[in-house]
Amino acid sequence: MRSARLRAAVLASALTLGVVSSTVVPAAADSRTGVSAAALPTLAGRLAAVRVAKSLNYYPSNAAWSSMWTDFDAKRIDADLAKAAKLGADNVRVIVFPQAFGYPKPLSGYAERLSTFIGLAAKNGMTVKLTLFDWWDGYSEIARSTNWARSVLAPYANDPRVIAVELKNEFQPDDAGAVNWVRKLIPVVRAAAPSMPLTLSVDGQTGAPGMAKIKKALAGTPLDYYDFHFYGSSERALAEIRKAQAAVAPSPIVIGETGLSTAADSEGEQAAFLARVFRAAREAGVGSVSPWTFTDFISGAIPDHSAVSEKPAQYKFGLHHIDGSPKAAAGVVRDAWTTGATPNSVLNLSFEADLPDSPWRRNLPRAGGGTVATGTARTGKAAARFSGTTRTPAGLPSLVTSPITPVQAGHRWRAEAYARGASATGITEITLSWFDANGRWISQHSSNRLPNGTTSWTKLAVETVAPPGAAGVQLHLKSGDNRGTVWFDDVAVS
Repeated sequence: MRSARLRAAVLASALTLGVVSSTVVPAAADSRTGVSAAALPTLAGRLAAVRVAKSLNYYPSNAAWSSMWTDFDAKRIDADLAKAAKLGADNVRVIVFPQAFGYPKPLSGYAERLSTFIGLAAKNGMTVKLTLFDWWDGYSEIARSTNWARSVLAPYANDPRVIAVELKNEFQPDDAGAVNWVRKLIPVVRAAAPSMPLTLSVDGQTGAPGMAKIKKALAGTPLDYYDFHFYGSSERALAEIRKAQAAVAPSPIVIGETGLSTAADSEGEQAAFLARVFRAAREAGVGSVSPWTFTDFISGAIPDHSAVSEKPAQYKFGLHHIDGSPKAAAGVVRDAWTTGATPNSVLNLSFEADLPDSPWRRNLPRAGGGTVATGTARTGKAAARFSGTTRTPAGLPSLVTSPITPVQAGHRWRAEAYARGASATGITEITLSWFDANGRWISQHSSNRLPNGTTSWTKLAVETVAPPGAAGVQLHLKSGDNRGTVWFDDVAVS
């Protein structure tokens, strides 16, 4: 629904920025892009670029969603895109909001801002993916919305700096009006930009079943590829990606949004999340993974007429803090884009990072949570420490993490850790706990146990095969019913 405030803002913008005519002028080679008629982009060429794009979702830290356009800051955007390019990004996804841009006729000033943005992306060696409709549900306004889409796209139909168009952000396939609207929109956009790949995205809750519904509903006007937004369990990312692939096969998919907010999770877990998704995508043959988003947002950056602004998590998905300093996740993305590597070091297996900066999580902490302590490490400066633990009906307290290598049934796994006790009692061991594609627990495999009493560093190891149906695994370092103290260090999992 359009708020009175939003309508007023659009009217004010129209008075100051003017209006672009909705007449569609066929886009061809011109002096601006430097593209000769013989070198115009093709559908196949653009689609190939989409499938391997090192793509990043972007808003400035101080002006997110539609505020990016109403408070447009070319200098800040240029600096951010330069930093993104240094991470290895070669593409940026940008969302165009009809209400902010002027609807049903785009405002000339905002059309110029989009042109400036695309030029800044090109300056920094990046192409652009355009998302046309967000915060918009005028599905009965078919003529007006199709004219608006043609007006926005006309300058870029043959512009190689733009490689794809997403017709609607996080499309809802159970909305009959939305389905009818997009069926009418696709032929219009195809006629205006026949060499432009078209897609729709689905949100994390709609997932693969929603993608299958879209494919079926659009059988007569098919898309060129599908955009999967993944915010599920990264431990089971491979299974979820393969579900999405199967839902729309043989059409290709990309992961157009993925990430984890550090509002509730550690920066270490955010980094591990993205490492797992990049590895799973590579295993599934998906060549483009687009993190959400480049930077955290300051208070007030998200327009307050949106429900998004009321969700604290939405302010902390960035690869960078609001001051521009990188989180650990920025290093993961840089490595994935520049070397193809996602090293296990992101898991903090030797506990040199404290728990607030680590992907290790406390499990059943009311029975005595593990901590990171210095002074009794096998190597380095720190080790995990349990002291004075009990147990709960659900089991023993533990520190838990998941490997970044995706789980597949029948594959062999090995985990090990070194443990040391001081007057230890109870049970100290490591376990691999297996889960199916729906997150249901299947079984666990346990290591040898640390002897009670005071012991030197002892290797605990478990080697096994992932059981049938396994799609995820958790590694637990457990110490329960322990009146003494136990340390863990130098964990390995493969």
